[in-house]
Amino acid sequence: MISNPANKTAPHAPMPPQSWALVVDDHPLFCDALELTLKSIVDYRTVKTANSLESALALLHENNAPGLVILDLNLPDVDGLDGLIRLKRQVAKTPVVIVSSMTDNSIISAAIVAGAAGFVPKHSPRSVFKDALEHIERNEIYKPSGYVEGRAQSGHDDTVSRLSSLTNQQARILELICEGKLNKQIAFDLTIAETTVKAHVTAIMRKLGVQSRTQAVLVAQNTRFSSVSPSDT
Repeated sequence: MISNPANKTAPHAPMPPQSWALVVDDHPLFCDALELTLKSIVDYRTVKTANSLESALALLHENNAPGLVILDLNLPDVDGLDGLIRLKRQVAKTPVVIVSSMTDNSIISAAIVAGAAGFVPKHSPRSVFKDALEHIERNEIYKPSGYVEGRAQSGHDDTVSRLSSLTNQQARILELICEGKLNKQIAFDLTIAETTVKAHVTAIMRKLGVQSRTQAVLVAQNTRFSSVSPSDT
């Protein structure tokens, strides 16, 4: 909870001071800076850091849900918005704030569609970060200065929204489909019945609005930065 008595009477539940925050960024100095920032403007006693998506997911698995997640989109084991989508599936009720050097309008829009509670450019001063957290505590989505509503790639945003609607199990099965595995192999890997896999695949294709596994793979690939960023044409 931000140290402002007025915020304590907000209609939503504030972030408890005993909760912890998670910073996911592969630059140690930036992690240190964000940790100091969180401890100076928010009542977090513990700030944990992770330098990859997998290590972040492991921390989330081992601990209760944090009060806040700070995420850099450009991680060594993530290509695009997949990291944000996977994090949101694991901590659906936790606000995830994107802090990134990539500030294209289309990336900001897609991140918000994928579930980000706010987007803060990495070059921002501490005052902007504090303002972002105050917006989020009021259940408002924070959008940076310069972001223009209505200039997003609506087709891509629809794709991101569809991918975000997948359950954890469906998302894992889609990942294995992208690796080229057949239903029988997926069933073995996940220790479930092949008929269950088939049911999940049918549900995945229905949610993604596609007719084949190949089309589903193409949709999954659409969260990569190469498809989110504006083209040169």
